[in-house]
Amino acid sequence: MNDAYRTIPKVDVLLNEPVLAGLPYSQELIKRAVQKALVGIREEIASGVLQKSPDAARVAAGVAKEIGKVMESGLKSVINASGVVVYTNLGRAPLSEEAVDAVVMAARGYSDLEYDLEEGGRGSRQNHIRPITRYFFGAEDALVVNNNAAAVLLILNTIAKGKEVIVSRGELVEIGGSFRVPEVMAMSGAVMKEVGATNKTNLSDYRSAITDNTGLILKVHRSNFAIVGFTEEVEIRELSGLAREYGIPMYVDMGSGVPFDLAPYGIPDEWTIPSCLEYADVLSFSGDKVLGGPQAGIILGKAEPVGEMAKNPLHRAVRIDKLAIASLSTTFRLMSKQEFEKIPVLRMIIEPPDYVRSRAEKLVSLLAGRTAEVVPTRAVVGGGSAPTKSFPSYGVLIAVPKATTVHARLRKGQPAVVARIEEDRLIFDMKAVDPSSIPLLAECITRALDDVS
Repeated sequence: MNDAYRTIPKVDVLLNEPVLAGLPYSQELIKRAVQKALVGIREEIASGVLQKSPDAARVAAGVAKEIGKVMESGLKSVINASGVVVYTNLGRAPLSEEAVDAVVMAARGYSDLEYDLEEGGRGSRQNHIRPITRYFFGAEDALVVNNNAAAVLLILNTIAKGKEVIVSRGELVEIGGSFRVPEVMAMSGAVMKEVGATNKTNLSDYRSAITDNTGLILKVHRSNFAIVGFTEEVEIRELSGLAREYGIPMYVDMGSGVPFDLAPYGIPDEWTIPSCLEYADVLSFSGDKVLGGPQAGIILGKAEPVGEMAKNPLHRAVRIDKLAIASLSTTFRLMSKQEFEKIPVLRMIIEPPDYVRSRAEKLVSLLAGRTAEVVPTRAVVGGGSAPTKSFPSYGVLIAVPKATTVHARLRKGQPAVVARIEEDRLIFDMKAVDPSSIPLLAECITRALDDVS
């Protein structure tokens, strides 16, 4: 065993290996990576996995590969040909060009983020986003934090800490990353009081649950699932009436905030921000879903509870950053001018299907010599919006053997491409593919097909 340990290369020998000596990183960083690798070798010798250490060149090569993997990791550009507009795992909403410009401006230099230029003293970052948010939606007050989960936490902690929050069992949702309503409620200090059954909750269930310790009535949008069949739920308007009868505030967690009625575009019966604001004392939703802005949690509601949230010490822990303020305020300005075509998510949702078909036809023309055809498809909003609804789209179908292998090649390409597979056929839904990306998409497809042919 001792002989095996003697075969382990020395740290200074490894640091002088050409593959490590030529790396553009600090000597201290490389040394730590080498020491970590040597610990791993010692453990493998101790467990009997190795009888002797690899030589210095081999160990150094492994260390260099590990350093490269870690230091060069980061976000990778993806062409979204899945037919999911707000694809959570692909970064949700792409920003408008105007919003991107605003982010660059805010990131490149200094700004008056928390400085009052007129008074020459400390200001509040909310002054740059709170008024325009309040004004745009016509709310008594508004507050913006870093995401909707933070908004939920802040609202519950401010209004209902130590008190009961009444919520239907059918609305105890779990969204991506195992984020569950009951768990965030517990973290907030509120006490959850479930009412009704999974499939049926009526107004009397809420009424019978009200006590002197009731702090809030909560209505949650079932973002990523639907309950069908023998069902019943209380509408927001009815629940608001009950809340006002007892003088209890009502909070609507919209999840994905739909800014206006999408029925004309094939997505009917979705909660909208104006309709919820009409009845709720407080509501919250995400900024980077149907709204088409950056990651943010937007809180709207009555002046008193929202004002209390702004003063809650927890607000500082979940506050919005300057880049999101810049891009979100720009998004609101575009929406206020009804320039929806400049906001990618809204443009994709409201554009006529023929526009998508023309993009599909363009891709087919660039795939000359390949067996590709334009086919009708159904796209979805995604991001926890309209979970049971889809709308017309068009894609490019390529029937190839080993569709799964081709798709894996596409995902590992530069840029990566995410499509979908149906019955061993690759479909590139063009709903979320920008026209400027079509030539590059064609190149990626051609390269992946050639690699597996």
